[in-house]
Amino acid sequence: DKGQKVVVRHAEMLNPDGTIYTVNLRAAKATDTFYLDGGPKRDYEPYFTFHGFQYVEVSGLDYKPEPADVVGIVVHSDLPRTGLFDCSEPLVNKLVENTLWGQKGNFLDVPTDCPQRDERAGWTGDAQVFMKTACFNMDSPGFFTKWLTDLCDDSQREDGGLGDVAPHVNIVGFGNTGWADAGVVCNWQMYQLYGDTRVVRRHYPALLRYMDYLERTSKEFVRGTGAYGDWLRLAGPQHSEAIGTAYYFYSTRLMAELAEAIGKPDDAQKYRRQAENIRAAFVKNFLKEDGRIVDAKGETGQTFYALAFGLDLVPEGRRAQVAEHFVKEIEKQDGHLATGFLGTPFVLFALEKAGQIDLAYQLLLNDTYPSWLLQVKVGSTTMWERWDGWLPDKGFQDPGMNSFNHYWLGCVGQWLQCSVAGIDTDGPGFARITIRPVLASSGKGLNSARGSYDSIRGRIASQWSRSEDGFRLNAVIPANTGATVYVPAKDPASVREGGQAVDRVAGVKFLRHEKDYAVFEVGSGQYTFTSR
Repeated sequence: DKGQKVVVRHAEMLNPDGTIYTVNLRAAKATDTFYLDGGPKRDYEPYFTFHGFQYVEVSGLDYKPEPADVVGIVVHSDLPRTGLFDCSEPLVNKLVENTLWGQKGNFLDVPTDCPQRDERAGWTGDAQVFMKTACFNMDSPGFFTKWLTDLCDDSQREDGGLGDVAPHVNIVGFGNTGWADAGVVCNWQMYQLYGDTRVVRRHYPALLRYMDYLERTSKEFVRGTGAYGDWLRLAGPQHSEAIGTAYYFYSTRLMAELAEAIGKPDDAQKYRRQAENIRAAFVKNFLKEDGRIVDAKGETGQTFYALAFGLDLVPEGRRAQVAEHFVKEIEKQDGHLATGFLGTPFVLFALEKAGQIDLAYQLLLNDTYPSWLLQVKVGSTTMWERWDGWLPDKGFQDPGMNSFNHYWLGCVGQWLQCSVAGIDTDGPGFARITIRPVLASSGKGLNSARGSYDSIRGRIASQWSRSEDGFRLNAVIPANTGATVYVPAKDPASVREGGQAVDRVAGVKFLRHEKDYAVFEVGSGQYTFTSR
């Protein structure tokens, strides 16, 4: 009828009684109201807004609508898909799909934290932990070029501290560990992934001011974490100088690389020297003689070890000793992770570096709380803000902060592409490529995986499988590049390429045998390696 009022409400989850769960939207109404004109059937769609939702409630019609009467229109910045990944575990494949949909829901001009509640802000910590996964998923250099201007031009305070949110909003702070560091980390990712020094040159003065800020606000190369620390961690301290100092080292080491990249060798030398001083301070203050990593308060946690191994802060001769304590921290949580914003992006890479690959795969494949795959099992279609956003035995977390589309936990996608599929850049812009699939012990982990990435140099692909007969790796290396290919092999003499002994294959050069890998240098082309 003419003038009939129809109300459409949006929600991410359902209450136990089947009604839509909207309390976590806070002040956001997420409601569209239409008044029908009494004419023939037509489509109604809201303008000048978007919603984050999994469920839609329609009321006010004089008939029961069919599910097909409601169509979700996907809205995000126009970023072509660049990366693909799948493997022998269907739950992991759904996890990858969820990271992609979480990105789509939050990449609308600004990398927002969440698209549904009264926030939708460009949180810098979320963006820096997810950026490499984001760029593997979707073609994002233009998107981040724009956002780095928001970050380095709009969100820097006069004292050099960079903001928590870009573009800046007045209710947030500046200079917080892991958030402000997005200035250095995200400019470095642009250089690593795309060989782009233009953004680095443009924002270099802002980064210098930030590094000066870090130096002024640190004491003898040690610093704290600021406002957030290891945000949303489940065990271990949220705030610690062990965490702040590790991140200080991270930004300083990357800053040295950025200075080198744009032809500033004196700055590069300065920051390399400073990074070594911070590394020494970390070891002196936090690494105990028995291999434990403990701060001045006597506290420890998984994130301490994730950062120490992930950022190469553990001295070479002490890795095995420190790794034992890393494993104990995970055993304390019954073989599950407990890391937050600052530890989670590093934890699987850190276990890999600590020689604990089976444990890294265990954390990936856990499907009980807390884990990535629990979310998948209970029906998530995007990544959650919290490990425990909803649990079968407890229901919803605190609705004051409980988003079900919050991409930061999707940072696991970086490990899937770079370690499981094994695709990564070896220096800036994929001019040199590494293919190095990381496998768990026989009977653990995955039996096959494949990934591809449309890099700035062309498509890179890696596909592997293993069985009782042995291991098989197909690799595609684009034109005008070269790659180092690591083939899992106890005996390098067992490796074949295209069915032939490797020394008979033009364009394939054996380099060395390293930690159960036969390592080869190859040029562009397609390769099929097999080994026993």
